[in-house]
Amino acid sequence: MRRDNLTWESEFVFLGLSSDRQTQAGLFVLFAAAYLLTLLSNRLIILLIGLDARLHLPMYFFLCNLSVVDICYTSSGVPQMLVHFLLEKTISFTRCGTQLFFSLALGGTKFLLLAAMAYGHYVAVCAPLCSVAVLSWLIGLVSSVVETVVMMYLPTRGYMC
Repeated sequence: MRRDNLTWESEFVFLGLSSDRQTQAGLFVLFAAAYLLTLLSNRLIILLIGLDARLHLPMYFFLCNLSVVDICYTSSGVPQMLVHFLLEKTISFTRCGTQLFFSLALGGTKFLLLAAMAYGHYVAVCAPLCSVAVLSWLIGLVSSVVETVVMMYLPTRGYMC
């Protein structure tokens, strides 16, 4: 009977998209520009909703929350990816788990906020929907905790994350 290797890895090595330094630098510039554009556009949405009193409606409340989640979701992975393009090519198991948790939490919250917005448009009732945003954040957080805990207890063979 054959036994599988069930040793635990302490860090993972990224192979990357390319081994050519010039290509890596080009990808770094491309992804950094997209990241900055995402941050600036979402911050502009938040600023405009906050400044204009006519936009203090439930639909814009959800849009503002969605922009905050989008900034956090993007910031949970892209800066680490940019570092890996130019400098280090490894990530620790703990760092990988932390990044996984925030990615799942914020991604789940984003989907739930979009569902709440769709439901708000469908029902066209504005006042009671403000509590749905808080519920979306909580459900996204709880589901990501469960998924991260399950993921961290899986055996690794050096090729996860």
